[in-house]
Amino acid sequence: MNAITRRSLIVSGAALASGALLGSAEAATGSISIRILSAGFIFGASVGSGILRFEGTDFRLRIGGVSAGATIGASGTDLVGSAYHLRQPADIEGIYSAIGAGMSVAGGRSVAQLTNARGVVLKLHGRQMGLMFSIDLSGMSIALG
Repeated sequence: MNAITRRSLIVSGAALASGALLGSAEAATGSISIRILSAGFIFGASVGSGILRFEGTDFRLRIGGVSAGATIGASGTDLVGSAYHLRQPADIEGIYSAIGAGMSVAGGRSVAQLTNARGVVLKLHGRQMGLMFSIDLSGMSIALG
């Protein structure tokens, strides 16, 4: 019975140790705030900047994008939210795309959920200022910097 107890302790200890190692490799959540300026007529362009706060550190973000479709107007958008499934800050980088339809007139609310190829999910909300009507396929690029 003594041999069975030792084996049980060894197996239990190994399981706990491997669980701790797996737990540290799990994805984390960061907070994000971005400001995007957009303008266009048929084709549109967006530029912006932001901050990713991940594990107590702030990382600067550069934002760019293009849109094609029925885009008319100009606007500025301030968005805040969360970035899910991050293992490291560089996971935020990539192209985020979504099919959307919306209209903002002088202070409309914006809500977005976007995903990149690394599986990072951005859930954002905020205000859009200006006048812009769009029905388009948008691509937003985020890079550290």
